[in-house]
Amino acid sequence: MLKRFVVKKNERGVLLRDGDYERILNPGRHQFFDPLNRLSCTTWKTDTVMSDWELVDYLEANEKATVEENFETMLTAEDEAGLRYENDMLVEILPPGSRRVFWKGVCKQRLEKVSLQNEYRLPQKLAARLQRPALNGHAVNGLEGVLMVQTPAYNVSVLRVDGHVERLLQPGVEAFWRYNRDVQVERVDMRLQNLEVSGQEILTRDKVALRLNLTATWRYTDVLVAFEKLAKPAEHLYRELQLGLREAVGTRSLDELLEDKQVIDEVVGAHLARKLQGFGMEVGGVGVKDIILPGEMKTILASVVEASKAAEANVIRRREETSATRSLLNTAKVMEDNPVALRLKELETLERVAARIDRISVFGGLDQVLNGLVSLKAG
Repeated sequence: MLKRFVVKKNERGVLLRDGDYERILNPGRHQFFDPLNRLSCTTWKTDTVMSDWELVDYLEANEKATVEENFETMLTAEDEAGLRYENDMLVEILPPGSRRVFWKGVCKQRLEKVSLQNEYRLPQKLAARLQRPALNGHAVNGLEGVLMVQTPAYNVSVLRVDGHVERLLQPGVEAFWRYNRDVQVERVDMRLQNLEVSGQEILTRDKVALRLNLTATWRYTDVLVAFEKLAKPAEHLYRELQLGLREAVGTRSLDELLEDKQVIDEVVGAHLARKLQGFGMEVGGVGVKDIILPGEMKTILASVVEASKAAEANVIRRREETSATRSLLNTAKVMEDNPVALRLKELETLERVAARIDRISVFGGLDQVLNGLVSLKAG
């Protein structure tokens, strides 16, 4: 007929009669006379949030002294965030409109409220703490309500609040509240960047389809101006490169493009200089990497080049033959008027012939070599 309940030191209990609240039980052993088995006990850990909101609401409405003695109540307004500390260690970030009720006991609970009406940036000290959420083994809950921004060297970050560009974030770490506003950050590289425009199929003025690959180097000169006037500056630059390339290729014939490939770079560069003026961006250089012709056009051009080179070779051959004939004619005229020159030419010819044979037979003495018949036999 006796009923005993044990409440541990890190717990608090509630005695229920027929399932209804009777009173709070502190740590220790409790014994009750219960012949009809109407009593029961529910316990909670003192280091966790109270989950029975019906009981809490009843006590706050009817037994305020009990609530003040046993509970630590934490409330945040709609324009406030909360920093909850246990034994002076930050353990949780409470969003606006939050309600937490804890048992008074082992842990010392403390709530620090932060107004969100005007300020959306966290203090630097708090941001540094939240960057290490598991410091000293104490994890911080509710970090989804904070936007941590780490900007590396040679970069800046564009801060947008509710869709408006607010300012630039320099290299370092900063944190912002996400509550009651839309906070977005976009990282921007301030160094020279490369942009590729690949596989652009464009018709020339004489209706030849070309495929071109273009590359450009660019950088930001004024990030705030660029993001104020353009939603996506890099995409805008890509489209202008496409349009400039079509302007350069579509207004010229294939022969013009093949004769002067630099004209594409010049036209595209001039187009970008006009279109990007006042947008906080500049292009360092533009160049065509590849010009790819259709298969049948490659065959035609190869035939044209082959015929052209063959004609050039024929002209050169005829020119050389004419030059050789003219030289022979001049030589013949000299030898016709000068017998000594003719004799020297004969001896020169004989010397070249003699160098190619092993034995020479001469009949009629040495004069025969000069005036008569010379018989040459190869050994």
